Amino acid sequence: MIKIMTIAATAMLVSAQFAAASSDAAWNALFAKVNGTCIGQSGMDTPEATAPIVFDDATGKVAVLLRGSMGKGKSKVKNVNLICLYDKKTGKASI
Repeated sequence: MIKIMTIAATAMLVSAQFAAASSDAAWNALFAKVNGTCIGQSGMDTPEATAPIVFDDATGKVAVLLRGSMGKGKSKVKNVNLICLYDKKTGKASI
């Protein structure tokens, strides 16, 4: 009886490893896509992006704060902060 319980417990522990929702590689791919989309839509020269903030699955959004400067020449504005909301379902970003 103990042998059967030990085998069952071992099988459950081994299979729990494969029950993870998403791998680190999947999260990193999503975050790279979010940063690329948000930076591209921001219109900033070389923005700094914060770590993504992932909302629950009910909203399906990821937020990124962008800091940088906008414009050129005399009309250049420094120290601009923008927030970008990325929709995981549609792949679109809103600044």
